[in-house]
Amino acid sequence: MSGVNPLGAYVPGDGPLHRLRPGAKLLGLLAFATIVVSLRGATSTVILLGAAVLLAVLAGLRGRDFWRVARGFALIAIPLFAFQAWQQGWERGVEVVGDLFALILAASAVTASTAIDDLLDTLTWALGPLRPLGVDPERVAFAFSLVIRAIPSLLELAAETRAAARARGLERSPRARLVPFVIRSVAHAQLTGEALVARGIGDDEPEPRTP
Repeated sequence: MSGVNPLGAYVPGDGPLHRLRPGAKLLGLLAFATIVVSLRGATSTVILLGAAVLLAVLAGLRGRDFWRVARGFALIAIPLFAFQAWQQGWERGVEVVGDLFALILAASAVTASTAIDDLLDTLTWALGPLRPLGVDPERVAFAFSLVIRAIPSLLELAAETRAAARARGLERSPRARLVPFVIRSVAHAQLTGEALVARGIGDDEPEPRTP
C-alpha cells in the first residue's frame, strides 16, 4: 500500500522518545495540546512549532517524512489560512495554521516513536476503570486501531481519484473528484464491515428481554 499515514508510521529506534512509556507520551501530547490552545500570538506559535519539529526529529522523522506530512496538511492549511486572513488578518492566519501544524507534528512524534500495539494496550488499560459504566476498553481500542489503519487507505483512494480525474481532464472539477471518492470510501467501509462480520467481530446482538 502506498498510502502514508499523516500521523506518521512507527519508526524503530532507541532515542529518548522511544524509551518513554506510551502513557507518558500520551499525557505529554495532551499537555502540549493544552499549551497550544491556551497561548496566543505569533511568537508562541513559532516556539511551539519549533518544539514540535524537534520532537518529530527525536522520534526519527526526516526530510521526506516532513514533506509528506506537510503535503497532506496543505490541503487544509491553504484554505484555512485564507479564511482566517480574510476574517482577522494574516497574522491570525499564521497563528492558526502554525498551531495546528505543531499539533500534527507532535502527534506524529508520538506515533513514530510508539508501536501501535503499545498504544492500544495503553488505551485499553486507561479505559479499564470505566468498565463498571458499561465501557468495553477492548472494543474502544479496536475501533481506534481501525481508524488509524483506515487513514492510509483513504489517502490512497483520494490520490487514485485525483489521478483519474486528471487523466480525464477534470482535475478542476470538484464533482469529478469528490463523488468517486465518497463512493469508493463507502464501498471500502462496507468491505471492511463484511470482513469483520466474517471473522465474528461486531455481529453480536443484545439478547431480547423476556417480558
